[in-house]
Amino acid sequence: MLYPSVDELKKQIDSKYSLVSLASKRARQMQEEGGERLHRYVSYKPVGKALEEVAAGALEKEKQDESTIYEDEV
Repeated sequence: MLYPSVDELKKQIDSKYSLVSLASKRARQMQEEGGERLHRYVSYKPVGKALEEVAAGALEKEKQDESTIYEDEV
């Protein structure tokens, strides 16, 4: 993948895991529901489009509720 570069994406999202998770969820949403957020995309595939949205700042990671306790954290 040439565009957007990983360095550019890391400026928006702090970890690669979060980036992959966010992009895959958004790509699935675009396939099922549509709803593009940018006027023009370089990529044709949904994952590439999702990564372009991250690079453009149109897609951001949701803040996690600090009070949530997961089973594996108990």
